[in-house]
Amino acid sequence: MTRPPIGPLDRVCIVMMSAVGDVVHVLPVIHAIKRQYPDAHITWVLQPGPAALVRGHPMVDDIVLFDRGKGVAGFLETRAQLHTRRFDVVLNLQVYFKAGVITAFTHAPVKLGFDLARARDFNWLFTSDRVHARAMQHVQDQYFEFTEWLGIPHEPVTWELGPWNDAERAWQREFRARFDRPIAPIVVATSKGQKDWLPERWAQVCDALAGDFGLQPVLVGGRSPRELQAERVILERAHRKPASALGQGGLRGLVGIFDAAALVLSPDTGPLHISVALDRPVVSLIGYSNPKRVGPYRKFHDLMIDAYGEPGEAYPVSMENRRDRMPRITVRDVLDRVQRWKDAYPSAGR
Repeated sequence: MTRPPIGPLDRVCIVMMSAVGDVVHVLPVIHAIKRQYPDAHITWVLQPGPAALVRGHPMVDDIVLFDRGKGVAGFLETRAQLHTRRFDVVLNLQVYFKAGVITAFTHAPVKLGFDLARARDFNWLFTSDRVHARAMQHVQDQYFEFTEWLGIPHEPVTWELGPWNDAERAWQREFRARFDRPIAPIVVATSKGQKDWLPERWAQVCDALAGDFGLQPVLVGGRSPRELQAERVILERAHRKPASALGQGGLRGLVGIFDAAALVLSPDTGPLHISVALDRPVVSLIGYSNPKRVGPYRKFHDLMIDAYGEPGEAYPVSMENRRDRMPRITVRDVLDRVQRWKDAYPSAGR
């Protein structure tokens, strides 16, 4: 059953501090709250990295930074920021111990978290109320369980992640003007090596995108050692050299690049969900994580490559990871999805 509304929500605190993909999934929750309570003041506790993605978002009123890299000092700084604030409800959307500690620093009559079966690291000790026990769902739908508990409808699902101001739009125009053909950003690596695809295969895809589909491949991501190594291999092996935009513009720049793209190609990582939020077609390569839980939400499943399951396997939604699956994805698999995009999507090649 859905719990009736707990009363007007004037001040709401969101605890979801890391993982860019999860941050993207929080945005529709905030939109739902604001539709029901337009004057609600939303405070979001975030780590500095993902905070860059949503700082300035029209639905986010306040960001409290939590710098985990500072150790105990980071917790104390966040506690000091939360000490004088009072909330009607705190939504603890993150199931780990550090999120529980941050939730303990907040002041609210209702601190809502996951049910006992899904909360981890004794996270349930820090919440006063919990969503109803339920089977595992897509991460986005799990977050919507919080709006359901509050009696708030979550449809339509809205992210509003695109360029927000003149400076971002100008940066986007300047970047796009560098190319004389539609761009196809490629996310070269993730935070976990088991999620990555082989860079030498990305090089072959780059050749086909440029030679057979009339697209300009653009390598995107950060400048971590693995991303730089993937960039080096791709640039060495590709005959039709892609452009590289690693590290350019930060997360907000990535939003601008994706928003201007004809097609995005990405393994299971936060930028995949940025692409979905922007309604940009994305070829997703998923093998390590369960795509029923973390795949593209409601869109572009026809462009997804599922290397997680065995042929014909009806696997359940779960948090189980499967190692060494990404090499199963062939260059032909990827190019078949690119052809499907070209045939099926009206904006193909924009």
